Amino acid sequence: MSAQFKKGILEMCILYTIQQKEMYGYDIIQKMSRYFHDVDESTFYAILRRLHKEGLTEVYYGEESNGPKRKYYKIVDKGRLKLEQSIKEWKNIISVVEAMGI
Repeated sequence: MSAQFKKGILEMCILYTIQQKEMYGYDIIQKMSRYFHDVDESTFYAILRRLHKEGLTEVYYGEESNGPKRKYYKIVDKGRLKLEQSIKEWKNIISVVEAMGI
């Protein structure tokens, strides 16, 4: 799978995950790693930073838990719109591929 294609899928899946529940970075990575075994932690963190930089998520710090404060990610309206668009595009790709008999 090309890196660009995978990046789009990862972004969609991460946004979907934090739409379901606000999570801190490490938890997001643990959940995503179950499905994307070949993706490094650094790739996930880079995507999380980019999603925040693009204004698709907000970041806040939770209470300390025997260590440094945890950075939590929360999807915002712009992120929900991006997620909705990504899901529509994904479903369209699936329809085209299935229509072709692949």
